[in-house]
Amino acid sequence: MDRRTILAGVPAMITAAPLAAATAASAAPAPDRRLNQFKAVIADWKRQDIDAVLARLHDDIVWHFAAAVVPPLRGKAAARAFLEKFSQEVAEVRWRLFHAAEQGDRLFVEGVDEFVRADGRKVAVPYAGIMEFDGDLIIGWRDYIDRSVIEAMRRGEPYPPQVVELIDREAL
Repeated sequence: MDRRTILAGVPAMITAAPLAAATAASAAPAPDRRLNQFKAVIADWKRQDIDAVLARLHDDIVWHFAAAVVPPLRGKAAARAFLEKFSQEVAEVRWRLFHAAEQGDRLFVEGVDEFVRADGRKVAVPYAGIMEFDGDLIIGWRDYIDRSVIEAMRRGEPYPPQVVELIDREAL
């Protein structure tokens, strides 16, 4: 192959490279895709829009809302019953996330589900959570919490210093 043949192909290579990179970038999942989907769940819950929360859950959701403490909720009907009961106890929601990492269809978060109960008592639930997605729907949800801290706050005890330290941070 002579120099002219090689040089004649250069313009095609120059225009093909950015096109190939753009095509690969558009095929890659958007950064923070799962985090943004979960933030939408949080926004729905802050409005106490149970139907909107459920619309983001898979029909076969397995939700460990207190993993290793109580058995999981299975299916949307169980999730609805839990959310409807819990919403009766909650007057104001201050749910925040501090850290998040995504790996494929999994989202790992650290946050606090802080709320004011209908009786005026404040409760802060620091947690670590894992959400698994099937398409755009959450099919697996595991929250790891300390139930004894929650129960103490429900009885009206103040936030322990270690909880204050955990929740007194900048949120995402």
